[in-house]
Amino acid sequence: MKPRLLQHGRLPERIEAKLAEHFDVHPFWSETDPAGYLAKHGGEFVALTARAATGVDAATIAALPALRVISSFGVGLDKLDLDAARARGIAVGYTPDVLNDCVADTAFALLMDAARQVSAADRYVRRGEWPKAAYPLTTRVSGKRLGIVGLGRIGRVIAKRSSGFDMEVRYFGRQPQEGVSYGFEPSIEALARWADFLVLATSGGPNTKHLISANVLEALGPEGYLINIARGTVVDEAALVDALTNKKIAGAGLDVFENEPHVPEALFKLDNVVLLPHVASGTHETRKAMADLVFDNLQSFFETGKVLKSAV
Repeated sequence: MKPRLLQHGRLPERIEAKLAEHFDVHPFWSETDPAGYLAKHGGEFVALTARAATGVDAATIAALPALRVISSFGVGLDKLDLDAARARGIAVGYTPDVLNDCVADTAFALLMDAARQVSAADRYVRRGEWPKAAYPLTTRVSGKRLGIVGLGRIGRVIAKRSSGFDMEVRYFGRQPQEGVSYGFEPSIEALARWADFLVLATSGGPNTKHLISANVLEALGPEGYLINIARGTVVDEAALVDALTNKKIAGAGLDVFENEPHVPEALFKLDNVVLLPHVASGTHETRKAMADLVFDNLQSFFETGKVLKSAV
């Protein structure tokens, strides 16, 4: 018999078809009474797929007494209760590495757009403003100082991208990293004060909630730019709205928000911020690789007892 798998949220069509070939899949996302369904059938499932954007809470894990493995589509783990899984000895797989390049590319797309105001200039042309006056001067990127918060897998690729722009790189993290030539700043305020561009590539969760505070934004200053491809919770969003509205920082490029998919309406009217709908990994190539790894993590677990990319 095929292992019984609970599909917590929608996945790309290709991976859903592949899962159906190898597992007895139930689409949990279609249930109108999720708690009631788990109360009756929760004990049937040994595997669970999830999405990083929505995660899996402790209550859901508790309602699946036979659960042995979770395979998550994405790299973020802040919405997946790892402690609950770890306490039960449940294996947790996720999809790191395969999205590093596309997320780093998006970070630089946001950085370039925020500094050179590509999107704002496009709107300027479309409004018919160009015949009336030349577009204002913008900010150069090459040769500037790049500060990275979180020099992990993605942070290192972002740093590598910066070499093509002759940028000096420094970073902040829990501790200095071995084997890197970039400078380490002992505090996030010091990094923000030094940097022209502050890029967030750290993990989400309670330990980094509002890490970027009003004080950090003040340190970044009226000529500094904030780029966030991490998690919206890392930034005090109210402080950021205030900083952008009152030109306390020069601009921002945001792929993530604190209460997605809801974005503060105050940002809509500002030309000094670029807004994306959490699409940093949203390319055909990367999403295919992520989907394949979701499946491969499950296959590996049922063949060897271990997932390929473990989060616990």
